Amino acid sequence: MTSTFEVGAISAFWLFVGAFGASALGGVLGMASGIFIVPILTFAFGIDIHAAIAASLVSVIACSCGSAAPLLKKRLTNIRLAVVLETATTLGALTGIFLIGIVATAYLYLLFAAILAVSAQQMLARRSEAPQTSTPASQNWATTLRLHSTILDEASGAATSYHVGSVPLGLSSMYGAGLVSALLGIGSGVLKIPAMDTALRLPLKVSSATSNFMIGVTAAASAGAYFMRGDIDTAIAGPVALGSVIGSIAGARMLVGLPSEKLRIFFVMVLVLLAVVMAMSGFGLYLKT
Repeated sequence: MTSTFEVGAISAFWLFVGAFGASALGGVLGMASGIFIVPILTFAFGIDIHAAIAASLVSVIACSCGSAAPLLKKRLTNIRLAVVLETATTLGALTGIFLIGIVATAYLYLLFAAILAVSAQQMLARRSEAPQTSTPASQNWATTLRLHSTILDEASGAATSYHVGSVPLGLSSMYGAGLVSALLGIGSGVLKIPAMDTALRLPLKVSSATSNFMIGVTAAASAGAYFMRGDIDTAIAGPVALGSVIGSIAGARMLVGLPSEKLRIFFVMVLVLLAVVMAMSGFGLYLKT
């Protein structure tokens, strides 16, 4: 006969394993673990979506702390740009806090699916990452704020310059990303990557690394509200956070060596698959387990 302690230990182990896999994948894509952990907790473990979102936000904070250091060491993170964009993302997260509990669960699933589908389309629209040789405009926001930077090529060791695109459009996208992060507990990386890729025209690895640097701050702004509501269950959040830290470090190390175009295609495939699953849930078509 299995004791209550053994059942709890087994559940904690599988929560740890699921979080590790989700965070390793999220670390590679610059999305932390939230976008994957919410579906895993709701579908595989049958946890209520609000409790899953709360645990996800805790894991997102842990993920960001774990994966940011290796990417900073490789000089992939644009810190100045991250600080500028985080102001808009945090403001969006604080706005989203006021909507928690107002939006119905079915609409959360459908909103999640729509965001994933749009993100996949945006990523497919930009396939190449040709070196930028033109001189940036002297009067735009990115130049004024000195946001342009370089990325180090792992193979040759040479530094390649890149120019940051439309900062106002990027700030608008980041506000929306923060708002959705508070509602869905996804860390907003799933929106930050396409925004940096299309509006700001950043190399994909820079987008992923900068997003990893930012997501913890955004999640922290939202997690407090879930804590006050009593949605954070330590029996769930504990093993999920631990698995997320270890997985995010592994994912960040894998990101450095992956080709950008293969990373882009993989990203799109994951987004489309998750969009289908979440849309099914929004319409009440649950997968049988």
